[in-house]
Amino acid sequence: MAGTRGWLRLSSTVAALGALVAVTACGGGGSADGGKGGDKTIRIAYQAFPSGDLIVKEKGWLEKALPGYDIKWTKFDSGASINTAFVAGSVDLAAIGSSPVARGLSEPLNIPYQVTWVLDVAGENEALVARNGSGITSVKDLAGKKVATPFSSTSHYSLLAALDQAGVDASKVQLLDLEPQDILAAWTRGDIDATYVWLPTLEELKKTGKVLVSSRELAAAGKPTLDLGVAATSFLKAHPDVLPAWRKAQAQALDLIHDDPDAASAAVGKQLGISPAEAGAQLQQGIFLKPAEQADAKWLGTPGKVGGLADNLHSAARFLVDQKQIDAAPDLEKLRKSIHVEGLTDAVAP
Repeated sequence: MAGTRGWLRLSSTVAALGALVAVTACGGGGSADGGKGGDKTIRIAYQAFPSGDLIVKEKGWLEKALPGYDIKWTKFDSGASINTAFVAGSVDLAAIGSSPVARGLSEPLNIPYQVTWVLDVAGENEALVARNGSGITSVKDLAGKKVATPFSSTSHYSLLAALDQAGVDASKVQLLDLEPQDILAAWTRGDIDATYVWLPTLEELKKTGKVLVSSRELAAAGKPTLDLGVAATSFLKAHPDVLPAWRKAQAQALDLIHDDPDAASAAVGKQLGISPAEAGAQLQQGIFLKPAEQADAKWLGTPGKVGGLADNLHSAARFLVDQKQIDAAPDLEKLRKSIHVEGLTDAVAP
């Protein structure tokens, strides 16, 4: 299996380079000055999973708050491709999972970005599901099976955690690096036996599969994952007016999810191309903080007292080292410096 793992690393690198070229070629909504103050473009990477970020996009709240900016939203399929775009200098703000953030802040990427928001805490919205007819009834049955997940994602992290928890050697599993849309196609063809992936793809797979474990269960066992907002450090310095507006819009979206779920479901449904009822059911599977909780000691924290999110990222990075996914974890102090708490309490104030 050593040769197989090496081939997978090579293929992942080639895929990442291909994504980098594609993002750069299409401009990625990018600008030529590398995010300097003279540019009035905001390049946002978003992912098509149920979240407040989709509500902000659908409602156009950021465009209304920052009329002097040209705001360009680009869809990405996973955190790995978003990290590649940050390395290419093609993205300013992004919605990305905690595991790829832990990777991005580690060697060799060392991406200069800051965590600015907790979009959601993974619950039933990410899960490990086995295809009907695969003969898999538990995580222990995955040895020797073909299991797909987007590499370097929160789902990849959770899959490794699930295997570790069940005492299954990951090298004994045929792990395949596939994006969500490719997972669905492979599942339909019967090319894979199981997958760890997120909504909305997960919802389709559950129709012909069995959930073995969810991210909510893994979180309870000490391996939580989250979806985070991040921003390029250079962009934050060059455009100090953007993050407060972005946070206000995200706080408004969280309020809508809690206070008017029908309106939130309608907005998310439009972005995902599904009915409000389906979107509402998917939103209920995630865990969404209330705006004021962003500054809680458990999450981002406050100036001078960074919260537990830094510890979460440190734990994730150390686990990735143990799983031989990265060479070394950054120290906790570096991760604390990567949590952007300045101005947070103002943004989440009622």
